Amino acid sequence: MTKQPSVPTPITHFIGGQRAGGASARAQDVFNPATGAVTGRVSLAARADVEGAVAAARAAFPAWADTPPIRRARVMFKFLQLLNEHKDELAHLITAEHGKVFTDAQGEVSRGIDIVEFACGIPQLLKGDYTDQVSTGIDNWTLRQPLGVVAGITPFNFPVMVPMWMFPVAIAAGNAFILKPSPIDPSPSLRIAELLKEAGLPDGVFNVVQGDKQAVDALLEHPDVKAISFVGSTPIANSIYETGARHGKRVQALGGAKNHMVVMPDADLEQAVDALIGAGYGSAGERCMAISVAVLVGDVADKLVPMLAERARTLKVLDGKNLDAEMGPIVTRAAHERITGYIAQGEKEGAKLVHDGRKFDGKQAGEGCANGFWMGGTLFDHVTPGMRIYKEEIFGPVLSCVRVHDLKEAVDLVNAHEFGNGVACFTRDGNVAREFSRRIEVGMVGINVPIPVPMAWHGFGGWKRSLFGDMHAYGEEGVRFYTRQKSIMQRWPESIGKGAEFVMPTAK
Repeated sequence: MTKQPSVPTPITHFIGGQRAGGASARAQDVFNPATGAVTGRVSLAARADVEGAVAAARAAFPAWADTPPIRRARVMFKFLQLLNEHKDELAHLITAEHGKVFTDAQGEVSRGIDIVEFACGIPQLLKGDYTDQVSTGIDNWTLRQPLGVVAGITPFNFPVMVPMWMFPVAIAAGNAFILKPSPIDPSPSLRIAELLKEAGLPDGVFNVVQGDKQAVDALLEHPDVKAISFVGSTPIANSIYETGARHGKRVQALGGAKNHMVVMPDADLEQAVDALIGAGYGSAGERCMAISVAVLVGDVADKLVPMLAERARTLKVLDGKNLDAEMGPIVTRAAHERITGYIAQGEKEGAKLVHDGRKFDGKQAGEGCANGFWMGGTLFDHVTPGMRIYKEEIFGPVLSCVRVHDLKEAVDLVNAHEFGNGVACFTRDGNVAREFSRRIEVGMVGINVPIPVPMAWHGFGGWKRSLFGDMHAYGEEGVRFYTRQKSIMQRWPESIGKGAEFVMPTAK
């Protein structure tokens, strides 16, 4: 008997506390990158779907905003408990649709949970300031209030963690939230919505609208959406920022990156190699904090490049379900073709191709993987700043080695790049570490830490064309982004003197 092909799972929206099919007939396939098989069919929202989500959020907002912060925190505590109970389930969903190895997906969920833990402290985070007797008989205090309906537009590479940079703080602060996840790996967002409902979050406070540019444009243009958080490529981040601002919204748009790791002559080379391999090829290089450029100072290159080449050759590129895997597949066929094009461009421009990841055969990754979107780690040496593989974000497992003479040249190289997301320096010298940290023009800096993603209470964000907007994601800046300050001055009739006052009030 001929085996019938399985029917792709329908992946819908979540609006007003329940899954919703939506008004649009548009949809797109969702793939398992390891096998190339279609596993789902995700709805792509029409403007009517966005309007429905906004209406549900708008209706839920007043009561939720009026809920005491301690009660909102209790919902987040319950959500935290459920996340810990279901974190492996969420990790499996990530691996199935994104392709990253299961252990990496577990780490992603754990870092998202950190933000939820931070948001559980919202009663303390929302405390204002109070000054008694700022002037005779007058007291002054401040408080922070939620904005209303806010939205998050998130990328494919972290379908659990990046949304959690946004909605836990936004919801805990009293807002109603609409999440527009990537259509490439949309399933985790629906499971998150279900867990929030199970935790006791009122219907309509958290909604999921699946979709593409149509959904994004509808959110950006909707007058009832007060703020937009976005993570993605720089051209889109710039467009989101400008469009949102034009429509009177508060916008936080995190863009692209080209992260460097400077290796000084005194560095522990084994540690540096471990760091470069993990940060360059982990998650197939599909991280905005991935190290894509190794800046090798002095004679370090002659020692380090052969070590990197050997590690690239022996990289365990396997189906993400395999617990021995170090790297999984590329997320989509289109992304695979784009990365392959960059490798060819690097060769054309004269970089030395030390190891070619294009030669990897998916059959080596595991049973059923022959048609997946597979690639090995690629290593270039003698890359120069004028080459496209240096200037542009590849977002794949391609590591470029640039040779420089000294620390000053390394710092000047990094500072000259248009992106300023993350950077690392490996050294044993405290003075080098201090000078590097102070002089580098990058938002997140690691000293002997290859991926310096800040913890939940510090906030995430780059400089230059890696961030559009004034505030970083999560942490205390996240609380400020999702709230607005109100200042109140108060006095009582008994302290008010007779007669009109025609001059600017001053402290008396």
